[in-house]
Amino acid sequence: MRNVALITGACSGIGLASVDALLSSGATIIACDINPPSDALSALWEAKNVHFFSLNVESETAIRTAVNQLADEFAGIDTLVNCAGISGWGGVTNIDMAQWQKVLNINLTGSMLMCKYVIPIMLAQGAGNIINVASIFGLEACDNNVAYNVSKGGIIQLTRSITADYASRGIRCNSVAPGFIDTAMTKDITLDSSLHEKFISWHLQGRAGRADEVASVINFLASNAASFVNGQTIAVDGGFSAGRKFAPHTV
Repeated sequence: MRNVALITGACSGIGLASVDALLSSGATIIACDINPPSDALSALWEAKNVHFFSLNVESETAIRTAVNQLADEFAGIDTLVNCAGISGWGGVTNIDMAQWQKVLNINLTGSMLMCKYVIPIMLAQGAGNIINVASIFGLEACDNNVAYNVSKGGIIQLTRSITADYASRGIRCNSVAPGFIDTAMTKDITLDSSLHEKFISWHLQGRAGRADEVASVINFLASNAASFVNGQTIAVDGGFSAGRKFAPHTV
């Protein structure tokens, strides 16, 4: 069965792992990112027939142009995976407003705009599948992290809203909520080893997750095995959202 999959934020982290996961399932991959792939990744993608397209998800014009062009070139888009995202620190009273806007623009508005222009193509096809990348911090708040928390909480509501509007017309939309995943982005924000260990300690499995572990759930949601899963957010978080371990104990 044909599956043309457009993945944003595809050159690193969960996006890159999602390229590999969906590729292994036989999908035709359109890998989009504001940053070009490295020479080594470009050569690998060329060998695997992965199609790269430069895209800035902060620009509605760029998104509209890219989606229409790619839909024409590939005769439709069957799956959209919204992985593009950035972090941003600061509480309500001290966050820099430019940073607040940029985090919302990329994480939330960018995902919404991708959906805005891909959904009409899916409706014309009679079917489509969208997977958004939220976060455990869309399910629970983290201190001093208001822009990221709000953007990822918005992703979860975006997912539900799309299902409410379009489930009856053949569109499935779900999201994943990763915990602390070892990626370049999380390494950048936890250069302090004590902060890194603090994040990991919040996960009941006692370790950070891997990008491929999130991508495997995205791959499931993109498959027919998830044909009756719609409007859901699946936590891929090593037990983070299940609770906290406050003291050693045995059961």
